[in-house]
Amino acid sequence: MAFKKLLSVFVTNEHQHLTQSNEYKAGWSFYLVLAGVATTLGSSLPVGYNIGVVNTPAEVIKKFCNESFISRYDVSLDEKWMNVLWSSVVSIFIVGGCTGSVLGAILADKLGRKKATIVTSVLFLFGALCFMVCRAANSVELLILGRLLVGLAGGLTTSIVPMYLTELAPLSLTGAMGVACPMGVNVGVLVGQVMGLKFLLGGVDDWPYLLSVYALLVILCLPILFMLPESPKYLYVVRKNETSAINELSRVRGVSASILTDEVDSLREESRVEVADDDHWSMLRLVMEPRLRLPLLLACSMQAGQQTSGINAVFYYSQTIFKQAGLSEANSQYATIGCGAINVCTAVLMLHLLPRRGRRPLLLASVLSAAVILAVLAVTMIYINMLSWMPYVCMVAVLSYVLVYGFGLGPIPYFIASEIFEVPPRPAGMAWGSLANWGGNFLVGMSFPTMREAIGPYSFIVFSVITAALYVFLKIYFPETRGKTPSQVSQLCSRGFQSRPHNTPGLTGI
Repeated sequence: MAFKKLLSVFVTNEHQHLTQSNEYKAGWSFYLVLAGVATTLGSSLPVGYNIGVVNTPAEVIKKFCNESFISRYDVSLDEKWMNVLWSSVVSIFIVGGCTGSVLGAILADKLGRKKATIVTSVLFLFGALCFMVCRAANSVELLILGRLLVGLAGGLTTSIVPMYLTELAPLSLTGAMGVACPMGVNVGVLVGQVMGLKFLLGGVDDWPYLLSVYALLVILCLPILFMLPESPKYLYVVRKNETSAINELSRVRGVSASILTDEVDSLREESRVEVADDDHWSMLRLVMEPRLRLPLLLACSMQAGQQTSGINAVFYYSQTIFKQAGLSEANSQYATIGCGAINVCTAVLMLHLLPRRGRRPLLLASVLSAAVILAVLAVTMIYINMLSWMPYVCMVAVLSYVLVYGFGLGPIPYFIASEIFEVPPRPAGMAWGSLANWGGNFLVGMSFPTMREAIGPYSFIVFSVITAALYVFLKIYFPETRGKTPSQVSQLCSRGFQSRPHNTPGLTGI
């Protein structure tokens, strides 16, 4: 009894000390870390996995498709129609991603951030089920349906998960939590490449297991998603449920609600928006709102620019470049996997850099460096057979590009919309950004084969020019968001193209 009484006095005194001295600063808590880990492994990683895994078993799956058509329809596909069918299998994933991006704005507000994330996990599981049974059922349609479902889940994930994590995080940790989603995607691409190695699941008969093995992580993380708190900002600002919002905020911070007066006041301030904002923010309404037009252009240009910078084209050429540098087929594959590993390592380093360096300097340095390296890569590839040492320069250029891409252009666009849009229009802003990302992916995927055949290495000059144009736009209009609330950032950008948010005095980041 004496010990319990002493403990009670200590807790009371500590509580009074924290509240009276205002020394409490929100940091990492159990539920915040759990949310980051569960969504990274169970939601974001499967997105990257399904991006990176399909290339390795391509020839084996094409053979299955042809045999299925012969046995079911008595039709043998020639090379032309096989390419059409395979393009459908690959591109239906991106179609699903675009659709999921649009639906993300609706589900995030209707179901809430957490429940919408659970929906993405269910879609991933149904997709994996289609992959597992398509060969046994001798059904190409199930294979295509599986790709559509995982694409749909991927679009929802990139639209909802970064928003959910940044809304859970205190202001000082929004950048670190925002990196969790792109880091998961990068890890997923790397895992997909590794699992495709012949001594793992790269065997001729293993492709259904290779396509669906990510489901183990989804199954592991799904029960954890049910345990996580809902976004306090969503509950307070969108649902107008003050009691539940404060309870969830207390749970995610791991302290009593009475200590969180500053954060509760911030929630209250965010809920005091214009009366018109009480209405639903559709994607169309966001486009029509003049004061949010620049934030929307920033979010979409960054997301689209991430893809039109040619990252997938660089990975496409990387294995060929490594072979010309003297590496064997197997070692070239390992070197390409090494590029993916660099991407993952830089994402991990961004967890440390973003809270300390800010978004603007990292992003601008990354975009400018990428534009220069793409131009260098184009030149070195043009002259790759003229000088014996040129393949090694190409190899260095590829590795350098992957490195600088990971220090800004890769991770920051994924979560930036959650820092420049206030809570009511945020789902629509995230949806537009995600749609721009998947749309850019689709555009490059459709145009790059034609560009490659028409102009070869000069394709990278095109990517370099596009990336340089993105740098100019961001240099003029992109504000530093570190340490600022979305309301402050929106105010900086409220005058559209007349805004010069990075030159505005005051409101400096912390």
